[in-house]
Amino acid sequence: MLAIELVAQGLIQGSIYALVALGLTLVYGLLRILHVAHATLFTLGGYVGVLVCNASGSLALSFLIAALVAGFGGVAMFRLAYQPLLSKPPYVALIASIGLFIASEEAFRIIFGAQGMSFTNPALQEQFVLGWGLQFKLAEILVMVSTASIIGVLAWLQARTRIGIACQATVSDPQMAQSFGISLRKVRDINFFVGSALAGFAGVWVALLNNLVEPTMGSVTSYKALAIIVLGGLGSVPGTLAAALLLGVIEAFGTIYLGDILDRNAIAFAFLIAVLMVRPQGLFARS
Repeated sequence: MLAIELVAQGLIQGSIYALVALGLTLVYGLLRILHVAHATLFTLGGYVGVLVCNASGSLALSFLIAALVAGFGGVAMFRLAYQPLLSKPPYVALIASIGLFIASEEAFRIIFGAQGMSFTNPALQEQFVLGWGLQFKLAEILVMVSTASIIGVLAWLQARTRIGIACQATVSDPQMAQSFGISLRKVRDINFFVGSALAGFAGVWVALLNNLVEPTMGSVTSYKALAIIVLGGLGSVPGTLAAALLLGVIEAFGTIYLGDILDRNAIAFAFLIAVLMVRPQGLFARS
């Protein structure tokens, strides 16, 4: 019973990690940039979601607007901060990304205050009892359902549509893709928009589950997302998804059996260090 409950809680948390880490994987696979400032869009989505929901009373509208704002914010971030640096060594873009992340935290603190914001009337808090006596909030169930649906749609788009095939071609060989008429700028804009929109979407879910959004809420999540894309094998979308769910489950079990020694975040990074000592290329990296 306890094991099943811990697995379920791990999958819920892993679903959030998957939404955030998937955007990082898309950016790294396309540009080989570790997009640390991705956490900015996660936090931005949380703030926009709370503000829109409190003003309109519509949770669906808050998800939509948060995803759109985060998506267009990601495109603006790419064009202003990363595009001018594409000809430079990768560490230059990484430094710029870290600077953006730190500056955004201070901007959120100045604009929205350091104490955080909450939903006036948090939705989806109804309790449901499933098999084996497991009890979950409706929000927790919908996190997993929405994550699985989004991933399924993205997989279909990537495999079955022209823009999806163009993205794959751009990742494999940008120069060859461009010679066949594929617009690299358009593909990069779409990648940043989709990845950033996923981060904003995840930000609203976290704000709803915790009923709190604060300036630093993206800090630990961004570090874990980076850990996840390393565990999954840099640039591997299936590996990222598997690593995100695995990390969520490891955390859930760790808080029960190791909670007296390590906190939840320490457990995640201890697991990462242990894996990298044995398999530096990640758990799911291809040969």
